[in-house]
Amino acid sequence: MTSETTPPTVPTTAPTTVPTTVPTKQALLIFNPRSGRGDSSLPQFVAALGALGWMVEATELQPDTDLDALVAGGRHRVVIAAGGDGTVSALAYALRGTGTPLLAYPAGTANLIAQNLRLPEDPAQLAAVVEAGHSVRLDLGELEVAGERRGFVMTVGAGIDAAMIKGAEGLKDKLGAMAYVVSAMKQLNPQSTTFTLELDGERRQVEAMAVMVANFGMANFRLPIAAGVSPSDGLLSVLVLKPGSLLTLVPHLADSLRARLHLGEPVFSFLSTGPGRNTMETFTARQVTVKSAQPFPVQYDGEMHQETTPFTARILPGAACFLSALGVEELNT
Repeated sequence: MTSETTPPTVPTTAPTTVPTTVPTKQALLIFNPRSGRGDSSLPQFVAALGALGWMVEATELQPDTDLDALVAGGRHRVVIAAGGDGTVSALAYALRGTGTPLLAYPAGTANLIAQNLRLPEDPAQLAAVVEAGHSVRLDLGELEVAGERRGFVMTVGAGIDAAMIKGAEGLKDKLGAMAYVVSAMKQLNPQSTTFTLELDGERRQVEAMAVMVANFGMANFRLPIAAGVSPSDGLLSVLVLKPGSLLTLVPHLADSLRARLHLGEPVFSFLSTGPGRNTMETFTARQVTVKSAQPFPVQYDGEMHQETTPFTARILPGAACFLSALGVEELNT
């Protein structure tokens, strides 16, 4: 979420009183005007919902918006987060444990959460997803850093992933999702350090260029970041990227893609041996604390702020509810 854009003209219909029961077709739309590159299709989406009989109450997200207060009371059948992954994560955390379905409307640059849920980009098709009402109950991550707590849906990490996201910030307006690819190609000699991990109380020390804690497992263009990542198993996947370059991760991407496509062992076998085979180590835990010998910037769901290591991430099993046509098992890598 980077560039300032003119907020879209979104028709609103606000109830004059708080109903005692949730209306069948009452939706709350929260949109971030600073997300994406200004080509919003929200008016068409709202019109498509209206044609299906939905009443939409729209609110523009501001830096001081109290999301907990905004979604309190259960007045809406569906909440729609129109913004980047940070906007979606913040709303998922505000709705945690309520069971209210959330639509991850893809209005940001990469929209990884929408990609993982395999949501369409067409506004009429997105309205059809809301109308169908099929939802999946998924785990939610909770990040504690610098004395504050916030939610994450995708990943939180420190190291090369944070450096790549930071490097893409100035490119997203022109390149969109390709900004992350360009930034990754510039990370020729990523910095590494000694990380100390506390995995459900068990202490480990590793040399790494990054530690990523994942709930969802798909990166840009629906490429799996690792095999075996599940957003519904009550566990976080902790990925340790050992010192080297991003090219050494190619065998792991090939392995996870092969597993995702249910391909046999011979496919990509030329990438399955050699030094790249031992460049990633994976753990699972309900809670992990990540410390580093020197402070590393921290990213969560593609958002960069001022926080640095250490951080603690924990899983909130089944705390999120997302609209998606997929079944829970289809979201695993």
